[in-house]
Amino acid sequence: MMRMAFRAQTVVVDVAIAALAFLCAYLLSPSALPDLGFDGRPSLNIIQLTAIYAAFAAVFTTLFRGELSPWRYASIPDALVIGRIAALTAVLFLLTVWVLDRASTLPRSALAMAAVFHVTGCLGLRVLRRAIHERALVKVAPIRSKTGAQAPALLLIGPPALADTYLRDAARAHDRRFTPVGIIGLDLRDVGQQVRGVCILESLDRLDEALVDLRRWNRYPRAVLFLDEPSKIKGLSPDHLGRFKAEGVRMLRLPSIVDLRHHEGVALMPLRDVSVEELLAREPIELDAAPLAALIRGRRVLITGAGGSIGGELARQVASFDCAHLTLVDSSESALFAIEREVAESYPDISRTAVLCDVRHAGRLQGHFAAQAPDLVFHAAALKHVSMVERLPCEGVLTNVIGTWNVAEAARLCGAAQMVLISTDKAVDPTNVMGATKRLAEAVIQAQQTHGGKTRFAAVRFGNVLGSAGSVVPIFKSQIERGGPVTLTHPDMTRFFMTIPEAVQLVLHATAASAEDRDAQARLFILDMGQPVRIMDLARQMIALSGRTLGQDIEIEVTGLRPGEKLTETLLDEDEQAAPCAPKVMQVVSNSAVGITPGHLQTLEALAEQADAEGVRTALFDLVGQVRGQRPGGAPRLKVVAGG
Repeated sequence: MMRMAFRAQTVVVDVAIAALAFLCAYLLSPSALPDLGFDGRPSLNIIQLTAIYAAFAAVFTTLFRGELSPWRYASIPDALVIGRIAALTAVLFLLTVWVLDRASTLPRSALAMAAVFHVTGCLGLRVLRRAIHERALVKVAPIRSKTGAQAPALLLIGPPALADTYLRDAARAHDRRFTPVGIIGLDLRDVGQQVRGVCILESLDRLDEALVDLRRWNRYPRAVLFLDEPSKIKGLSPDHLGRFKAEGVRMLRLPSIVDLRHHEGVALMPLRDVSVEELLAREPIELDAAPLAALIRGRRVLITGAGGSIGGELARQVASFDCAHLTLVDSSESALFAIEREVAESYPDISRTAVLCDVRHAGRLQGHFAAQAPDLVFHAAALKHVSMVERLPCEGVLTNVIGTWNVAEAARLCGAAQMVLISTDKAVDPTNVMGATKRLAEAVIQAQQTHGGKTRFAAVRFGNVLGSAGSVVPIFKSQIERGGPVTLTHPDMTRFFMTIPEAVQLVLHATAASAEDRDAQARLFILDMGQPVRIMDLARQMIALSGRTLGQDIEIEVTGLRPGEKLTETLLDEDEQAAPCAPKVMQVVSNSAVGITPGHLQTLEALAEQADAEGVRTALFDLVGQVRGQRPGGAPRLKVVAGG
């Protein structure tokens, strides 16, 4: 009722403005009659004319629902609606008075003036209300924080259109965290213009000159806001970013859609610090979220390895798409506690269960799966560090191979609709134990599909993830913070990279692509990760980003290849081909046939349980050779199809 009353008041105010506009226009018109028309003549007098004009204004204001737009958010579309109402009111009014008295008492200039006054009055009130809401009338004074100190200076970098959006949202939210001191645009033609009172100082190719000027004016920024993805802003060099870092300037960006999903209802998008991973990555992958929402919403999801980098991000994104229930499985108490607490705080309405369980324990795992009854299972639990697994092959086999078989069995027995294995490019032509265990894990997934049941099995293979625990970026960051040296094993080494959110988003897209397929074979997907990155270049960029100078402040040391380490990684084996099946997702196609059996795995598991490291290593690579269609030791030819 209050809302209806407010809308009625808005209509009344607009109609009153229209009536007042016509009355003023009539009286100000040079050809207005000296009397008010009360002389008994049949012609219309000023009060009748005003009433007719106001009546038409009321009709069109109601028809175009002009009362639905809050005045504090008045914009150009609202002005166009007001103009349309005024124009139609004037036209219909003129036709009416022409029919009634041939417009004999209507001054020739009054109608045009009335329309102008009508638009000016209605729009002027809205602009005033918005100015009050955004405190635009007091912006002649420096912006100060609640404590009275002047807010830190903020430099915006990006397109003026995005600067306008941010500044408008900041004004509406009465955000006083920063004082915008300028905009660095992307086009030289925009320099000198203003966006909501903030000047476009220079184009990005003259960023150095702009910073010199800001320092001279004592307005050097304490924070920089990237209005677009840093990797999308062409011309932004690691040297610029390194200088900001060295001078203690915060580098901020607006959040992604996934970040915002649990911030609905806020008036201003929360800013967040830019990570090194975002600055180093290539142009970010942006995909439609609709298929992911359709895949997850209302379904029960279980994630193994939920406390790890990929598992944790899977948990966040799955929770953001409103799953019916989320089960978090991990063997690390501290990691499980951390992700369960994070999900509880960020998504308090999501039903969830934390399960402390090792994927090596088949019986306990099946019990938990039966109790949780998941629809979707994401298997991210693994030992992934190449050097560690190389030294501990028995542990790698028990977790990566036997653990995968246990999870797949549990998913099949509980009737899960889908199970997806997170694999790696190191499974292609593996030269180390970790890669070999992941290749067998893919084979396990393929074999499970032949056992019948309704569960659809799939694996997703991708390269290195920037920022994941133990990956090269955190290691380099730690070495740089200690003053060096930054160590790498070979100057020509290259790797594929993507950020953690990108990797998980593509895993979910691959799962959605697999959901509709009824093929009898499991599917193997690879992700489009762009071009491989040279690790030497990565190290140099990170040194520059830290504000240090290579060769003076810090050195790069080449230590030599480690056992099982390859110079380059590929996403496809020699007998595999990739066929696109979804945006940035490809299915691996091969003519091989599944040949892994529980007997093969029992032999491997027995050797691992006996801690026979050399026996495990020999049996592992012998079995991988059979999987890849080779014939080591005269063994029977076994192959695993990588796709369908």
